[in-house]
Amino acid sequence: MTSTTFEPMNLEAKKQLKSIFGYDNFRDRQEQIIEEILAKKDVIVLMPTGGGKSICFQIPALIFENLTVVISPLISLMKDQVDALKTNGVSAAFFNSSVKEQEKNQIIQDAQSGKLKLLYLSPETLLPAMNTWFNDLNISLVAIDEAHCVSMWGHDFRPEYTQLKVLRTKLADVPFVALTATADKITRKDIETHLGLNSPTTFLSSFDRPNLNLEVRGNVPKQKKIDQILDFIEARPGKSGIIYCLSRKETEEWSQILSDNGVKANYYHAGLTSDQRDKIQTEFINDEIPVICATIAFGMGIDKSNVRWVIHNNLPKNIEGYYQEIGRAGRDSLKSDTLLYYNYRDVKLLSDFARDSEHSTVLLEKLNRMLEYTESTTCRRKILLAYFSEVLPNNCGNCDVCRNPSATFDGTILAQKALSAIKRAEEKAGNNTIIDILRGAKTTEMFSKGYNNLKTFGIGADIGVQQWLFYLTQLKNIGLVEIAYDDNMHLKISPFGEKVLFGKLTIQLANFKEKEKLSKIKEKKQPSTLSPDELLFDRLKLLRRKIAIEDNVPAYVVFSDATLTQMSAEKPITENAMLAIQGIGLQKFNTYGKDFIDLIKLFIKDSGPKISTYDETYELVKKGIWVDDIAKMRNMAVATIYSHLAKLMQEGKSIDFKTYVSDEEFEKIKAVLPQFQDTNTLKPIFEALNGEIDYGIIRMTLTYLEMGK
Repeated sequence: MTSTTFEPMNLEAKKQLKSIFGYDNFRDRQEQIIEEILAKKDVIVLMPTGGGKSICFQIPALIFENLTVVISPLISLMKDQVDALKTNGVSAAFFNSSVKEQEKNQIIQDAQSGKLKLLYLSPETLLPAMNTWFNDLNISLVAIDEAHCVSMWGHDFRPEYTQLKVLRTKLADVPFVALTATADKITRKDIETHLGLNSPTTFLSSFDRPNLNLEVRGNVPKQKKIDQILDFIEARPGKSGIIYCLSRKETEEWSQILSDNGVKANYYHAGLTSDQRDKIQTEFINDEIPVICATIAFGMGIDKSNVRWVIHNNLPKNIEGYYQEIGRAGRDSLKSDTLLYYNYRDVKLLSDFARDSEHSTVLLEKLNRMLEYTESTTCRRKILLAYFSEVLPNNCGNCDVCRNPSATFDGTILAQKALSAIKRAEEKAGNNTIIDILRGAKTTEMFSKGYNNLKTFGIGADIGVQQWLFYLTQLKNIGLVEIAYDDNMHLKISPFGEKVLFGKLTIQLANFKEKEKLSKIKEKKQPSTLSPDELLFDRLKLLRRKIAIEDNVPAYVVFSDATLTQMSAEKPITENAMLAIQGIGLQKFNTYGKDFIDLIKLFIKDSGPKISTYDETYELVKKGIWVDDIAKMRNMAVATIYSHLAKLMQEGKSIDFKTYVSDEEFEKIKAVLPQFQDTNTLKPIFEALNGEIDYGIIRMTLTYLEMGK
């Protein structure tokens, strides 16, 4: 099409932008993206969180005559976007597992009759419908959100996304737009290939979020970390923030720590019911709860612009995930803070999970790259942008490295030596091989592959292995060198690196110093004594082996190491808690669950500290276990557990009275109390209530009233 053809479309797009969404001007690249879509071309859109991706397909949806289908893995995002569109007077609906059956037929009818402009679907819902009611839709545009989910190399792979290519074949004349906030080069390639896009135009917006302050702290003892985080939050009163944790147990622990210290907080993880998660999300979005302690599932698709800080309690498993999570802070472009803690346990746990994957080599390398970020002497923003193939010319001045810079030297010649070795090895070598070439190592590989004949062989022999590792990491961090995750981790020279190699640019490198922080994963040393979690892990492995031998199956068929690692960390002792562990379905629970729960209970009993009966109940309460279940676990009467709760309330423990006593029960008990001078004996009160309220609830209510509540 000619530019003349675009003119009315551009005018219409701007009109919709103002009349529907209330904006006067498009943001970076939005207008060009919309032009391409309106010209019925396939498009890939890479924009950081909060960059305005939704507008790119919502405005064409309003201009096109027929329906726009939006595919998203995020139920919360679908609801948020549909609610926002409806508020703006746009006819939209979402169709996923959360929709009641009676509503589904109406949505299908509205979509087929042309009443809807946008229909949001999850891939799991779409695929079964493609040969039924979906065939009767008139579709003008397909938008695939969170498109990085199609790539097994990405941080959030969803197998269902790989089947969406069938949809592209089915709708050959319909434009497709794939959108994501986090995708490195290999993931972008997968998006185009696996979705079957037709010569798509790729729009890559800047990934720079200069408003985010980046800080990393390593190996901080737990109590000191608690004190630091409490001080951090106290310095930002009433500000919304998220603490990301590796395990569900840690989210609950942090929520309790914050609550005990006067910070209004809650926890969020996949072990909660859908209603509970929805309630917590809503309270956070509505600023009713300022702080959420959550696993990484929280925040996906939540459109809350005023998150002022994000803390990572643990090392993230890769830079893509980390970038997406910190991107949930400061979406309104105002100054916001990010703080990352990491330690040896994080590295061990994440590397164990990675090794259990069929893509362990790539996942371990990405984890190492994340670790290199934490230990870097290079501006942190430079590293993040270089990871997404973007060059930041100057240091950002808004990260802990920039505030405490290392001494540097002119590293141009040193970098040219390394880049030349990579080039002469035809970009078919990894870290260790390049270092061997530079140092002139007399290894079998050097001679068998002819590397000993390269001009660069031995030109860096005066520099030690650890120093070369240090400098090569800096070259990656600055963006001169990239890792080809889809090509055996070989090092590739970026366009920026080419300029340095051929003398068009000079660079500064930090002086080498011995690493004082964590070692690379492959170099880590085991502690001399095992922690309680590691002791439990070993016992779980022995039980798994026993069962595997009896059932004549490989041990991993019973449970994977990753499942046992999580089990040993979280120590589930109820059915619900065990089913919340990754890798345990109902069938496996029914087959093996009781044996593992019994072992964990025995381990806790044998190794746990001796605490009072009240504190034992309190520990179970903190884990979210209900009164009836605590009574069964402790072989006590329900009324006894309620008496424990009453005692704990008197001691000032964090017991939410209204969780256990309803408003109706409270009012009924209060109403009969004036009849009695002595309330120490509960039976008369119980009888006055016609036996409708349990003794335990009566005791708890009396204690609550005695405390002057």
